[in-house]
Amino acid sequence: MNHKSDLQSDAAELRKLVLDMRAAYARGENAIEYARRKTNLRINSSVSTLIAYDLQAGSYIADARANPKSRAVWCSQLTEILDPLVTPQSSILEVGCGKATTLAGVLSTLRHMPQYVLGFDISWSRCAVGLNWLVEKQAQARLFVADLFDIPLEDASIDVVYTSHSIEPNGGREDAAIRELLRVARQAVVLIEPIYELASPEAQSRMRQHCYVRGLKNIAEGIGVKVSDYRLLEFTMNHLNPSGLILIEKDMPMQDGEKAITWRCP
Repeated sequence: MNHKSDLQSDAAELRKLVLDMRAAYARGENAIEYARRKTNLRINSSVSTLIAYDLQAGSYIADARANPKSRAVWCSQLTEILDPLVTPQSSILEVGCGKATTLAGVLSTLRHMPQYVLGFDISWSRCAVGLNWLVEKQAQARLFVADLFDIPLEDASIDVVYTSHSIEPNGGREDAAIRELLRVARQAVVLIEPIYELASPEAQSRMRQHCYVRGLKNIAEGIGVKVSDYRLLEFTMNHLNPSGLILIEKDMPMQDGEKAITWRCP
């Protein structure tokens, strides 16, 4: 089979996967789980995650409108963690920002507005919805499309890198995810993710079913970095998916003067 035929075959398979996942989503099924069964994979692929996130684009906005109080509590909780790390000269990055509901809420409650605010997601559709949400909330941030495992920023480009259940579906790829976030971060990586080891047996069973991340603290310490805070958070959106904090602080000297964002080809 020649190269052109290979490309046509790949395109046909991708089209079928998109249509099948869309049908599963319409039936109320978990689209990522459906794709994992369909492709006989033991992990959630980046392609299936992208398709699922595109299908969900806008859903979190509807939830944020329907549940403003719980969203405010969630964002305030994150702000309490980020506040000691952020100054007016800082740069921050939300990895997997989705529709920017968390990012906008954090920006509205931070004690100091950072100099640079960025967010990215694998889904263009989610970023597009997120940009509209930021405008509505009168928040300013630069959103872009990128892969968690190949971020288009130079080493130590961002002071504080944080997540909000965004590396969650990448069970089996925890080491690669943490290493990439550490590469980009200058001062700290704040992981707000489900913590399998501190969850109830019922929640652990659900996490295994969905191929969620595990062992984040041990993996980070195995890389050789300091985990300065590790705990479940008081407030979580879903008791079967308990949110936790893994705070990783990097031992890098502070830099004087302006610290411009430095991009690179992914």
